Formats: sequence, structure tokens, C-alpha cells
Amino acid sequence: MSLADDKRLLVEIASLYYEQNKTQEEIAQKMNISRSLVSKFLAKARNEGIIEFTINDQFAGPYRELEEQLKEMYGLEEVVCVESTDQHFQGKVLGLAAAKYLSRILKSHDVVAVSSGTTVHEAAENFSKQHQLPNVKFIPLVGGLGTEHLTIQSNRVCELLATNSGGRSVELHAPITLDDIEAKQVLMKQFFIKKVLDAAEAADVALVGIGGTPEFSTLTNAYLPEQIDNDPEYSQEKIAGDICYNFIDHAGKAAKCSWNDRVVSIELNKLKKIPSRIGVSGGHKKLSGIKAALNGQLINVLITDEKTGRELVNV
Repeated sequence: MSLADDKRLLVEIASLYYEQNKTQEEIAQKMNISRSLVSKFLAKARNEGIIEFTINDQFAGPYRELEEQLKEMYGLEEVVCVESTDQHFQGKVLGLAAAKYLSRILKSHDVVAVSSGTTVHEAAENFSKQHQLPNVKFIPLVGGLGTEHLTIQSNRVCELLATNSGGRSVELHAPITLDDIEAKQVLMKQFFIKKVLDAAEAADVALVGIGGTPEFSTLTNAYLPEQIDNDPEYSQEKIAGDICYNFIDHAGKAAKCSWNDRVVSIELNKLKKIPSRIGVSGGHKKLSGIKAALNGQLINVLITDEKTGRELVNV
């Protein structure tokens, strides 16, 4: 067979397969050759440039290049950037993006461990009821019996996710914080507490919010208002933000402070063992906390807004 005849054969087979949607078996019968030879000819056509594939990325989102930069820079598995907007609406936009991402990746029998917070609550509220997952279980990562911010506590977020997804939720019957480290040590040994946190540690997916430095933190405003300005252990130099109610330093490690000794939450080294750890947070006030969480590899999926994403690239 001449070179020209060879090329014509490759073009004909490629046209039958890709333009006329014929199966390899149908092509084999038409050309009176074996199916395995059809497969080899298609591979040869690709190698010789007769067949070229173009990925149409107009639906990939306007921030694809930024997302790839963040993935490479911080070793992330996936990044979703959304439009930056007014701070009053940013949480809603991020929550909606997190809800869509969660519904895309969840498998039928996954266990999802969930923190608390406004943005995580928005994700739960916006989870589509059309995406039913009756065998998925939602488990709190942190305590949630307190007088502050009742609607965005972890137990309530899990309940809302279960309601919208048709799944199940578990409650952690523990407060957010205790009076001292001794009280925490006793509580964490209790079977009904340990059972829930052990299940959270074994989760397939974690969905967590990330807070900023103490002066901007919902946590400190609710529970430590008098210590923000007066106690050096809560300074910006020592604390970059919070995740799962744990204050973290700029390296993403648990900060040395009395709050962390008393808080009821998953330990950060155990959080890191959860395979898919989705951090959803955005805005300049949260930047140091997000950066710290990335430095400490506390999350491996980031959902944030475009301006915050660019700051993380240039910081």
C-alpha cells in the first residue's frame, strides 16, 4: 500500500468513527478487517495528526488559569474560584459553589464530616434537593451546644445537609468549649462523644470553613471578646486564623493558646487524614487563615473567590 493510500485509509476510518459515529465493529465489517486492526488504525491516525482533539473550555469557568496556579502552588487536588462580590453576599456565593461541588463529588455511601460557620451553612442550605443521597451520612467535626450562632453550628449544618440530600445526620452532644483542660479530657473520653468524633475522623470527605485572625473571627467575638486586644497569645503574630474551632499559626499548626486546650473539636492531625478536605472561605479578612490552612495542608480542595485567589498567588 502506497503512503497516499495508507493516509486515505486512515482518514476514511477516522471519518467513519468520529463523524459518522460508527462502532469499531461496524467499521471492521465494512472494511473487511479485524476490530483490533481498526483500533490500531485509529491510534495511528491520532499519532500522525490526522485526528486532532480540541477541548472547548468556554464552560470551564473564567478563572481556570488562576485555579491551575493555585493547584500547582499549594499542591491542591482541586480549586474552584467564584466571582468576588460584596462581603455581605460573598458567603452565599461561596456556599452555593461548595454545594455544587459537594453534590458533584459525593458517592452513594460517603461519610461527610462537617464544621460550622456561615459559609458552610450556606453550602448546606443550597444543596439541591434534586440530588438525593439516602445512604450518605453527615457527622459534626466540632461541638455545637452553645448559646451563640445556633443556626450555623455543626449539628444544625449536618441536619440541614441531611434534610436536603435525603441522607442521615449524627449529632455531637457536646459544647463548643469547656471551662478548663481537665474538663475537656474527661468529656473526650466519654463513649457518646468519642464514638461521634471517631466516625468523623474516618470520614471520606470533610467540609470546613476557615476563619481569619482573631480580631475578625466570629469565634473570638462570641467567646473571647475581652481577650482579643489584651492577651498576647491571641495576637496576629501568633494566630493566623481558625479551622474547626482550632486556632492555627501561620504554618497551619495548632496555636499554643488556652482556647485550643478547651475546645471540643477534631484534632488537626486527624483532620489531615480525611481523604478529601474541602475548605470554603474567601475575603481579605480570611486571607491569613486560608494561607495558613494551605501551608499546613489542612485542606486539599479550596473553594474561594477570585480576589482572594489572586492574593494567595501573590502573597
